[in-house]
Amino acid sequence: MTEFAPFAHDLDGAAAARRAAHDAPLLAAVRGEKPSRRPVWMMRQAGRSLPEYREIRANIGMLDSCFQPGILAEITLQPVRRHDADAAILFSDIVVPLKAAGVDLDIVPGRGPVVENPVRTLDAVNALPTVEREQLSALAEGIGGVLEGLRPDQVLIGFAGAPFTLASYLVEGGPSKNHETTKSLMYSQPEVWHALMRQLTPTIIRFLQVQIESGVDAIQQFDSWAGYLSAADYREFVQPYSQQIFDAVRPYGIPMFHFGVGTGELLADMALAGPDVVGVDWRVPLDTAAKRINDAVVAAGGVSGSKALQGNLDPAVLCASQDAVASHIRRICGEADAAIDAGHARGHVFNLGHGVLPHTDPDAITRAFEEVHQL
Repeated sequence: MTEFAPFAHDLDGAAAARRAAHDAPLLAAVRGEKPSRRPVWMMRQAGRSLPEYREIRANIGMLDSCFQPGILAEITLQPVRRHDADAAILFSDIVVPLKAAGVDLDIVPGRGPVVENPVRTLDAVNALPTVEREQLSALAEGIGGVLEGLRPDQVLIGFAGAPFTLASYLVEGGPSKNHETTKSLMYSQPEVWHALMRQLTPTIIRFLQVQIESGVDAIQQFDSWAGYLSAADYREFVQPYSQQIFDAVRPYGIPMFHFGVGTGELLADMALAGPDVVGVDWRVPLDTAAKRINDAVVAAGGVSGSKALQGNLDPAVLCASQDAVASHIRRICGEADAAIDAGHARGHVFNLGHGVLPHTDPDAITRAFEEVHQL
């Protein structure tokens, strides 16, 4: 295995690979400028809600499709073409870097990522491999294909699972409703927990570096399960590692997003981990979330309104009537604008408060994008 150097950056190469226009709506909004239209994309916009996705995935497994550059690119671009999205989100999965590194896992239909040998001891932690750049070559090639299919005003967002969520899959051996095995390890054997965090962090950094140096225009850390933690536990067991990841990729100078589900009480701490944009789920109004974030940043010595917001339509609303969807979109945009006017937020990227539900009507998504672009 080659020596790991997580903080070595090919800044010039990464800048040369990006092709989005400086005034692309998403980039302008994140900087706090007036975009040509309100930017919108949706988590899981590429997926089971689209018939073209179901067709291309009919005879190929989820993880296999993530390692085939042509399929990866096509799936990433499908919703951008259909919905006129302002951003493509790279089609991948948070366990891809683990799979690429050689961890024995698979994504089981109807269940999710399943790990053959759960990681619950220090020996198991120490045996976890760190992903190498060459193991992610298919990802890099796929990104090149995506970039060829985007307009200059559309950006490509890369992503990685944040350490807590990735660790929970490894410790539990798969998805969990309560994360009891994860929390038990965290509380009872904190030395093992922190060793696991230290082991995962370089792999996450490298996964993001490969994406950035291949040309993505922004990145997002998904900490899907962080909402199961108290604020104190998040600060002690998770935040330092998420912050290290943001610190490692900050020199590339691209927008960094942070998102979790059920994280209303963690928004301030997630913001202090260092992202430029904080994603908010549907449980907290955007103006309320912005004030929590702003107050925490200012108290920590930061600049008022230094974070942009992302969110936060309830995915279930897309299954309601067109009038109901439009009403909710107007409300959310109004809350975001109020936060910006109050100086509590820098900009707004419209999104869902989680991912598109599988049985959502694709036409409802397209109409929602059109509604956002009018506001």
